[in-house]
Amino acid sequence: MTKQTKQWYASWFDTPFYHILYKDRDHAEAERFMYSLTEYLNIPEQGKILDLACGKGRHAIYLNSIGYDVIGADLSENSIQHAKQFENDTLHFKVHNMCEPFGETFDAVFNLFTSFGYFDDEADNLATIKAIKANLNDTGFGVIDFMNTEYVIENLVPENVKTVNGIDFLQQRRVENGYIIKDISFTFEGENYQFQERVRAFSLKDFEALFEQAGVYLLDVFGDYKLSKFHNKTSERLIMIFK
Repeated sequence: MTKQTKQWYASWFDTPFYHILYKDRDHAEAERFMYSLTEYLNIPEQGKILDLACGKGRHAIYLNSIGYDVIGADLSENSIQHAKQFENDTLHFKVHNMCEPFGETFDAVFNLFTSFGYFDDEADNLATIKAIKANLNDTGFGVIDFMNTEYVIENLVPENVKTVNGIDFLQQRRVENGYIIKDISFTFEGENYQFQERVRAFSLKDFEALFEQAGVYLLDVFGDYKLSKFHNKTSERLIMIFK
């Protein structure tokens, strides 16, 4: 039997397998990035931050630990349920669709680790940026941390197997109709599973067009988590600061 998902981001993120596959993410690097970013933005002490598409809350938990009032929001009910165990007076997690305004304003709204560009309806990409704008207070900053698609496509590995917790994840990658697509297949307890990740291959120019439509202003662009200068050919990340 093969289990598949149609709306991949609504169900793949909600499975334990997603978190197993990506369990080896560099938490120390993520923490250094959050520290450098908040210092660069000069977010006030005890300032309010919205971590949009927060997953299980690793960034939000760290941001709270260094003194910020943080809300983590994600579409995945399972991820939010997991994150809620870490809540306190200044750290909260809520199920939320990032295409819609949150209903509060913040000193910063972070959308991290390529949590953008996977919607079936492309209008949702613009809606998300408009929602981020609505979520910012008068002095607030929006941050989108996306992959540098030019670098990713140039260095795309067509196929590999990654073994985690005894599960062999076959990952097959391709570029198709403006999307970077990863097909993921594996067997667990005698059942075959197939999932697909589809992310729009947005370039910096594509984002600039979206920002113009949304009425926000791009202030700075970085190419990695050390906040180095962005280069189209060699930067692994596309980190955009706007308001």
